[in-house]
Amino acid sequence: MQSLPRRRHHLTQHRAGIAGPFHFVEVKMKVHSDVKHVFSAALLLAASALAAAQNSNDAMVAPAAASKQTNEIAAGDPARWHREDVTVQQRSHSRQKEISAALAEAKNACRQGPATERPGCLKAAQDTWKEEMAAARAEAGVQPGTRTR
Repeated sequence: MQSLPRRRHHLTQHRAGIAGPFHFVEVKMKVHSDVKHVFSAALLLAASALAAAQNSNDAMVAPAAASKQTNEIAAGDPARWHREDVTVQQRSHSRQKEISAALAEAKNACRQGPATERPGCLKAAQDTWKEEMAAARAEAGVQPGTRTR
């Protein structure tokens, strides 16, 4: 009867070096590190794509508003831009105006997109507006349904 060649299991083999018999731990850590690098690269790529997609430019602004903005820019900064909002009410009002302006830009962007995606885009924009307005009111201590002006 012939004897079968003896197979050596890779975990039982002695390996020279730092890991020694714990080579499998070293391999597992290397694989984990590689996965982290791939995941980080994918996350960075997704973030840069999202930033590029959300880049606000004049294409997102209605033509009438764009011409008005051009005239305002030519006239220089209005004095009110350089006055600080002193009271909580002033800061809250400014924030709500900014949130509403962002909603208007988002709606314009939705209208320029594909018609099949428009309802979902508009709903997402409206939901974002609601969340941001609720947060602004909560920070200002204003109850929902009341006006800050």
